[in-house]
Amino acid sequence: MIRKLYHGSENIIEKPIFGFGKKYNDYGLGFYCTDSIEMAKEWGVSEDHDGYANCYELECDGLKILNLNDSSYCILHWLSILLENREFDVPSGLALDAKKYILSNFYLDYKKYDAIIGYRADDSYFSFAQDFINGTISYRQLNNAMHLGKLGLQFVLKSKKAFDRICYTGFEVADKEEYYSKKKHRDSNARREYFDIERNRRRRGDIYITQILDEEMKPDDNRLR
Repeated sequence: MIRKLYHGSENIIEKPIFGFGKKYNDYGLGFYCTDSIEMAKEWGVSEDHDGYANCYELECDGLKILNLNDSSYCILHWLSILLENREFDVPSGLALDAKKYILSNFYLDYKKYDAIIGYRADDSYFSFAQDFINGTISYRQLNNAMHLGKLGLQFVLKSKKAFDRICYTGFEVADKEEYYSKKKHRDSNARREYFDIERNRRRRGDIYITQILDEEMKPDDNRLR
């Protein structure tokens, strides 16, 4: 199956290089793409410069792809990968215990996969995850928060096999005047909805990280589905 992918950047990238990039991204070292050319354009611009949506095709047959949105997984599987790769603020004993517990019980051996599909933790979405491990929001609220602003999913190439399969097909220019404002609007919408709707909407029966720790909930617990 051929999959069309797009990578937002300030540069034209005809050949993604395996082993090159930032190792502290959401899923570690890899080439981060999206199925949406519009999203790639937002990712490619900054306040000061235009960007590019680099266009590719990837032959996915034979690749091992970890889809974190599959029903086999829950949001804590995604969070375990994020906790390993991103630097979280863990100011309290609760946050430290939460980090250790999630890494011990929900960790996935994601490095054995050729590619990963999952949420993108930009600034606002990363702050939602931090609020959860600090006990500020519930498990349900974290799940809901990940859909605010419609940030979408990212497709990350992890293995040399995947890098060898990707083919560059061209690019489209992303105008900073148009797409930087769209990017800021999307992020501000997510934050506003989060604080106006989710952060203070506690419901009876909500599960917080304290309950997950105290009851030692595991991935097969139906309450986490």
